Amino acid sequence: MRPLLTQTAFFMLALCAATLVAERSHAEPLAVRIGYVAWTPDPGPVLSNVIPEPTDAGLRGAELAIVDNNTTGRFLKHDYQLLTASEPELDATLDAARALHADGVRLFISNLPASALSALSAEFGDSLLFNAGSYNDELRTSQCLPNVLHTLPSRAMLADALGQFLLSRKLKRWLLISGPTEADQAYANALKRAAQRYGMRIVAEKEWSFDTDLRRAAQAEVPLFTQTDEYDVVLVADERGDFGEYIPYNTWYPRPVAGTQGLTPVGWHKTIETYGAAQLQKRFEEHAGRWMNSLDFASWLAVRSIGAAVTTLNSTDASAIGALSVSDRLPMDGFKGRKLSYRTWSGQLRQPIALVQPRALVTTSPQDGFLHPGTDLDTLGYDEPESQCRIAEHLNKS
Repeated sequence: MRPLLTQTAFFMLALCAATLVAERSHAEPLAVRIGYVAWTPDPGPVLSNVIPEPTDAGLRGAELAIVDNNTTGRFLKHDYQLLTASEPELDATLDAARALHADGVRLFISNLPASALSALSAEFGDSLLFNAGSYNDELRTSQCLPNVLHTLPSRAMLADALGQFLLSRKLKRWLLISGPTEADQAYANALKRAAQRYGMRIVAEKEWSFDTDLRRAAQAEVPLFTQTDEYDVVLVADERGDFGEYIPYNTWYPRPVAGTQGLTPVGWHKTIETYGAAQLQKRFEEHAGRWMNSLDFASWLAVRSIGAAVTTLNSTDASAIGALSVSDRLPMDGFKGRKLSYRTWSGQLRQPIALVQPRALVTTSPQDGFLHPGTDLDTLGYDEPESQCRIAEHLNKS
């Protein structure tokens, strides 16, 4: 039988415990300062009644993640703060970000176009940036920013998620319609890559170059425009919503529509409710007064990644957080039913992609049967042999 503690020994243990608690309670909290840098270019006049993105998309997700981090951080004496750099003009926004950097901030969430993100990455070589605003594939394949991780899915990931589902449903003949903007062409290129990857056939490729007001002319214009060799599905690349909303139900052949309109691959959507996501949705709606979208979720993931790393390391060192993030030791959960992790080559966060219609979740990719020697999540987007990037090598040397 284990001997009982004497009264003196018990008193000494209690005194030591009280001393430790007192020391911790009087210790200075670890301040975790995170810069949120956001600027969105003016999309110009849109030819449809498309519902625009909220002007605070991304920011509200970061704010909620700060609340979540502080919920647990207070017990560890960690104090998370979000500092915003967002101005009407891009140059002013970048200057505000530089001011944060000069004040000692080394962790940043970026909701910027790819070119602006590249500029900040080069200037802030001693910092870690999370890309939560650009879908640009080149950032993950050839531009290879050494201090940037990506929580927003790439266009290639979205296109592959859609391509897998269409192949599983044997919808192999595609009519591809793209808009004239640079973003539309980039989305179309991602769809063409997915078609080649999964053995699909693009029976015709058309570019929408009309300035027609489709609110009044869709029934007359779209059927003629989509008259071509028979297809199984219409793929639309119209990121800002000039014409894509009017393609469903107006095509020459009565076929489903997918891409930026119709059946859409997204990083996040209101209809995702499983694996505890309903609670996240509810908390976000109470915080922001609207639905959570992909930009909000990407910013939320970025701040939560920082929180997970700081909790593990008890440090705010940007290099250490970056190195931990691209290892297999970062505990990350994103309410998607899978452990999330960053790719060691591109810094892209692996994650399932939801395919949704406006009011319902249809499916989630990777689809069953798409295999990979490492993880099936790497069947979405550019795999290691397809990318020139080797982000982990830089982060581990820093």
